[in-house]
Amino acid sequence: MNIKTRFGAASVLVLALAGSSVLADAGSSGAVRMEHDLLGEKAVPASAYYGIQTARAMENFQISGRMLSDYPEFIIGYAQVKMAAAMANTDVGKMDKSVRDAIIKAGDAIIAGKYHDQFPVDPYQGGAGTSTNMNTNEVMANVALVLTGHKLGDYDVIQPHDHLNMSQSTNDSYPTALKAAIFANNDKLVAEAELLVSALRAKGNEYIDILKMGRTEMQDAVPMTLGQEFHAFAAGLETEIDFLRMAEQPLFSINMGATAIGSGLNAPEGYAQKTAVHLAKITDKPIVMADDMFAATWDQHAFVVESGALRSMAIKLSKIASDLILLSSGPRAGLGEINLPAMQPGSSIMPGKVNPVIAELMNLVSFRVIGNDLSVTLAARNGQLQLNAYEPLEAIAILDSQRLMTNAMRTLRLKCVDGITVNEDTLAQYIQRTVGIVTALVPIIGHERSDELAAEAYRTNKGILEIIREKKILSEEQIDEMLNPKALTGLDKKQYK
Repeated sequence: MNIKTRFGAASVLVLALAGSSVLADAGSSGAVRMEHDLLGEKAVPASAYYGIQTARAMENFQISGRMLSDYPEFIIGYAQVKMAAAMANTDVGKMDKSVRDAIIKAGDAIIAGKYHDQFPVDPYQGGAGTSTNMNTNEVMANVALVLTGHKLGDYDVIQPHDHLNMSQSTNDSYPTALKAAIFANNDKLVAEAELLVSALRAKGNEYIDILKMGRTEMQDAVPMTLGQEFHAFAAGLETEIDFLRMAEQPLFSINMGATAIGSGLNAPEGYAQKTAVHLAKITDKPIVMADDMFAATWDQHAFVVESGALRSMAIKLSKIASDLILLSSGPRAGLGEINLPAMQPGSSIMPGKVNPVIAELMNLVSFRVIGNDLSVTLAARNGQLQLNAYEPLEAIAILDSQRLMTNAMRTLRLKCVDGITVNEDTLAQYIQRTVGIVTALVPIIGHERSDELAAEAYRTNKGILEIIREKKILSEEQIDEMLNPKALTGLDKKQYK
C-alpha cells in the first residue's frame, strides 16, 4: 500500500542509521510508504527502491560501518543470479514472460552500476545472508516496476518474494551470487598479478648479466645474477596465478534449485539445470548444477579452497616484498644492492630518511589476507547440519582479500617495482670480498683446500679473490673465466625469452 505521511519514530531511526544520500533526501521530504511483513507494518522512505525487510536489517545490523554497496561485485553477482532464475522459471512455465523481461531490465541496470546506493544493509549480518537476499529482491522488484511504468511498491504487479525469489531460498541464491562475485574479482586479480609478473620479468631482463651473491640462511652462498633473482620472483608469482585458477574449479558447481536445504522444495522440475545454464551464459563461466544438492547447500569446500589460494598468493607476495626491503636495506649500513623509489619522507625526526613504504604496504595487506583466511576457516568449520549460517563472514573475507591484493599489487608495480634501480658498485664489491665464491674452486682444487682458503679469508678479513691472487692459485685469465656469470650461475638467457 502506498501512502504519504510524516515520519514516525521507527522511520526516523531507519533514516538516521542509513547514511546514504538517497535516504537523506527522503528524510528531508518527509515522504514514506507503508509496507508490511511477518512482523507487521513499517514506514519506508517513499523514494527508496528497497523495502521493509531491508529497513529492518538496517536497524538490526549496524556493525561495520560498511554497506553492501561497498561490494558492487556482490550486488552484480546477485543481479545475475536473479536474472538466471527468472529465465529458468519462465522456461519451466512458472513465470510470465512480461515479469521475466522486467526482471532482466532491472538486472541489466544494476549490472551497469545503477541503484547500488539502494543496498544499505551491513554485510555483517545474522541469518545466513537473508537480509542481503531480501535487499536484492526488494530493489530489483522496485527497479523492475519503475522501468516498466509502475510505481515503487506496486507489489501486486511484481513482488519481491513471489517473483524475485521464485523457486529460490537465500540458502541457494546467496552462495551462488557470492561465487559469481568471486569469479569477477578473480579475473581482475589475475590481470593485475600478470602485470606485476611482467614488471618483474622486465627487471629480470634488464639486470640479467649483473653478478651478485646469492644467500641462504642470510649467509653468503654462491653467485647468481640480479636478473635471475627478479625472474625467480616472477616465476613464483606465476605459480600462484595457476593455483588461483585451479582453486576456481569447485566454485563452478552451484546449488541453485536446492532451495532451503537441498530437497528442492518449491522448485519445479528442470529449474535447477536451466538456472545453471543461464547463469553460465550470463557470467561466461562453466557453471554446472551440483551433483548432490544437500551437500552443496552446507559444504563450504569451494570457499575454503578459494580463500586458501588467496592466502598462498599473499604469502608469496609478502616474501617478495620482504626480499625487496632487505635488498634495499641501509642504504649505506645495510645490503644496499638495489634502490626502491623514494615515495615520501620516512621520519618525523631523522632528516634524509626514506622508508620502503610500498613494499611494507604489500606486507601489511598480505598479513590481512592471511588473517581473512582464518576467518573463512572458522566460518566454514562452524556451520551446523543442513546449512552454514556464517557464509556472510566468508563473503566479506574473500571479497576483501581479492580487492586488497588487486590494489596492493597495482601499487607495488607502479610505485615500487617499475622504479627499482641497482647499485652495481656495491654488488661488485660483495663479489670481490665474499668467501662464498670459493665454492667455484672446489672442482679445481678440491673441497679440503677450498675449506682452508675460506678459513684463511675469514681469519685475515680478506676476500677469496685477493687470496687467490696472492697465492697465484689461478691466473687472471682463469679468474676472469671463473667469474663469468654463465659459468658461475648456470645462466641461460633463452629460458627467459
